[in-house]
Amino acid sequence: MGNRGPTLEDVAREAGVSRATVSRVVNGVRNVAPDIQRSVRDAIARIGYTPNQAARSLVTRRTGTVALVLSATGRAFAARVFSDPFFGRVVDGVLPVLRERGIQPVLLVAESEQARTQLVEYLRQGGADGALVVPLDQDDPLPAMLVAVGLPTVLFGSPRDGERCGFVDLDNAAGARLAAEHLWATGRRRPATIAAPVTAPTADERLAPFRDVFAARGVPSVPVVRGRFTVDSGRRAMAKLLKDHPETDAVFAANDLMAQGACQYLREQGVAVPGTVAVVGFDDSVAARKARPQLTTVRQPVERMAAAMAGLLVEELDGGGSRPASKVFDPVLVVREST
Repeated sequence: MGNRGPTLEDVAREAGVSRATVSRVVNGVRNVAPDIQRSVRDAIARIGYTPNQAARSLVTRRTGTVALVLSATGRAFAARVFSDPFFGRVVDGVLPVLRERGIQPVLLVAESEQARTQLVEYLRQGGADGALVVPLDQDDPLPAMLVAVGLPTVLFGSPRDGERCGFVDLDNAAGARLAAEHLWATGRRRPATIAAPVTAPTADERLAPFRDVFAARGVPSVPVVRGRFTVDSGRRAMAKLLKDHPETDAVFAANDLMAQGACQYLREQGVAVPGTVAVVGFDDSVAARKARPQLTTVRQPVERMAAAMAGLLVEELDGGGSRPASKVFDPVLVVREST
């Protein structure tokens, strides 16, 4: 073979099959017997053949890449993305699924109207075979834009009404109820909550059910201060709650970072956690274990959810379903020192 790399013809000779058969195996055509597929793949491994991606794309009309899109419509986009462990957990979940299929992820961000327009055009022209989208805002128009141009799209979180795309989600309402019922069971009767921004997809899902549990038990009013999913916003929210509602004996925060910030502020003010105020977070991220005391929190299995999201997109790309698929995960309450 000299200095040139192994070719399809070389693989065919090694496997004892035709060049056309090797081409079908390399390009993922399904009408090849399993034993022949194994023989061809073994030959590829032995001689070190690497498919030419450009030539393969001409045959399959596939790029072999998938866009992982982080999308937001508000300000402070970069600060949220790079400070919240949630996004790293999404990447950790997606990568193994894509790598197993030989698919390369391409990280894209859409933080403005112009960025969204450019991103959609890039993908419409074949920049990637599909998109895994993590929207930060409930009114984000990007998912609908991607579906409108015919790009296979799967979301982290439920789509808006009328958006036909696959998704994975957590039963956030059930998680909020778990937090409320746990706090009630531990004797807390004057709860407050540090809620998500009103624009967040999970904002109402993690607030209303929490308040409903206490309302059903005779606590009609639960004070609310909204944070921004950051430690600092949790500190500020806790300061306001403590000032306006000093009788508060429990706090439920819509993510672990805000709960961590609340614990920091309470500790600085000499308020015992959980002796005086119990604190519950949401996500079960690394922030829950780094907090002092360690946080009781509602576990969101982000890595598993992200893996499922990637799996749904791969199935759609392979033509595995006639309609967008979805999967909703159940939350689990993880009890630690803060309650």
